[in-house]
Amino acid sequence: MLLLQTNELPVINGEKLSLRPITDADTADVVRWRNDPEVWKYFLFREPFTPEMHRDWLKNKVETGKVIQYIIVERTGGKSVGSVYFRDVDRKNESAEYGIFIGEPWARNRGLGTETARLFTAFGLDVLRLHRISLKVLGDNAVARRSYEKAGFQTEGIFRDYVKLGGVYTDVVFMARLAEEG
Repeated sequence: MLLLQTNELPVINGEKLSLRPITDADTADVVRWRNDPEVWKYFLFREPFTPEMHRDWLKNKVETGKVIQYIIVERTGGKSVGSVYFRDVDRKNESAEYGIFIGEPWARNRGLGTETARLFTAFGLDVLRLHRISLKVLGDNAVARRSYEKAGFQTEGIFRDYVKLGGVYTDVVFMARLAEEG
């Protein structure tokens, strides 16, 4: 697996969006997005998100290379709309877990998540040389599941009633994409 320092991470350009490495200057946007009920309802972690939590994440996860996180920027207006990341980066096994959220309500359902998934997984496989990229998605999030499938992820299993969210047991779908499935 190729090891890049935070300051060596490239900007990734697509048709509708660009992906750029996250910075501390993104804190206010990320905190606002993560506390939006429409974003929050698709996260397993559902506690109020604070600037301190985000800065701790940057210091202990992003700066140490355990997480590679980018900001999604819509190209036409140049506005930041969400975030995408690889967490639990495992250099020995060349694997990581994928995560994404579109924080701006006006940017949802416009194909940005699917384009981000394609671009960022290609970056993970081709540049970072990951062998396996996995993800977890709530079973009732059909839009996200279709997006991940378009980016080459395959369902590996459904863990029934895996988490209890808002007092309700919820299925979690495990998906992955392997390098040779390219």
